[in-house]
Amino acid sequence: MSDLRHRILLHAYVTEKAMDEMERQNKLEFLVDRRATRQEVRRAVESIYQCKVDKITIKIVRVGKVATVRLAKEHSAEDIGGRAGVF
Repeated sequence: MSDLRHRILLHAYVTEKAMDEMERQNKLEFLVDRRATRQEVRRAVESIYQCKVDKITIKIVRVGKVATVRLAKEHSAEDIGGRAGVF
């Protein structure tokens, strides 16, 4: 199961906008597998980083599929971003 979770979340997607959303709106962005659904992304983030996800939006960009994950208020996007390799 852990191999599957790590194949869904490829890596953190870091842009200036993503960094601003992380600080202001408690959101993180991940480049995900093109076949991944919102539910699969939610399960992968919650199990890998032990946090609660409020909402997920997904967009298709040139580099692939990007999932924007808004975390619950009790979890800090900056702390989880540090573990995800944003910094």
